[in-house]
Amino acid sequence: MSQTITVIPGDGIGPEVTDATLTVLKAAGADLEYDMQQAGLIALQEQRNPLPQSTLDSAEEHRIMLKGPLTTPSGSGFRSINVEMRKAFDLYSNVRPVRTLVPGGRYEDIDLVLIRENTEGLYVGVEHYIGMHGDPRAAAESVMIITRFGAERICRCAFEYARANGRKKVTLAHKANILKYTQGLFLDIGREVAKEYPDIEFEDRIIDATAMLLVLDPYQFDVLVMENMFGDILSDLMAGLVGGLGFAPAGNIGTDAAMFEAVHGSAPDIAGQGVANPTGLLMSACMLLDHVEQEDVATRIRAAVDHVIMGETHRTVDMGGNAGTKQYTEALVRALS
Repeated sequence: MSQTITVIPGDGIGPEVTDATLTVLKAAGADLEYDMQQAGLIALQEQRNPLPQSTLDSAEEHRIMLKGPLTTPSGSGFRSINVEMRKAFDLYSNVRPVRTLVPGGRYEDIDLVLIRENTEGLYVGVEHYIGMHGDPRAAAESVMIITRFGAERICRCAFEYARANGRKKVTLAHKANILKYTQGLFLDIGREVAKEYPDIEFEDRIIDATAMLLVLDPYQFDVLVMENMFGDILSDLMAGLVGGLGFAPAGNIGTDAAMFEAVHGSAPDIAGQGVANPTGLLMSACMLLDHVEQEDVATRIRAAVDHVIMGETHRTVDMGGNAGTKQYTEALVRALS
């Protein structure tokens, strides 16, 4: 029986890269059915709600989601729909692999995985203003929340991922030298969990030093695990090692639900121009296929992407070529035939 998934095309270039991704999935023979739903700015415009109940109901029913980029207003407006979806379905593990697709960059043969805690830290959104001297917004305060439960399950996830995928090392990045309670708890639990996996090398590093070392010598890392905001920042840094967010997939995994999404933004400045690179969302769809045990289809798509990119003639503009979204997608379909 086909697997039905909820598909949220998103904003900006979202519908374009989603359409390209679904085209490639069909050509590859993915056994999937799609329940198309809205979220973000387009949902706000058409349904007066950036996260409609119909979208939540679909996700609740199918438990597997593929999501294009959504616009999140800065400073005001609605909160991140990405964060709301992760909270709603307890998608506690954000898995972000990066590997070199386009040769000739600053680094070659990058193959790293960042596993980020997705539900705690500063992103819980517990914050408020503090009034002083007649100014109701004289100061603002945010609360970082780290729980033993949350830290243990994400650290265990990192070690289980390493073991299942033949990885040799897990690095826990933290700021426990300064934030001795919150980050200290995360580090202590990581060390405890590491003892249960003697076959996996473990180390911990200060987060800022980790950022520097990722730029100086990324090959010393393998799987990295960290709390929410640090993971958000370093996963973008790691995407930069392989050419940018246009090549970076992501999966948000919970106990009984999962959402796979493009890491890049909605890029409204190029929406509708037919030049968007769908590789990030397509690689996220491959992670989805792995998750629903259609690994053979995912392997064929990844091989097609490698073939087209190495062939050079159908690369999109951000890869140094001049192909549009349609031409790149058509080349992928031919590579799959």
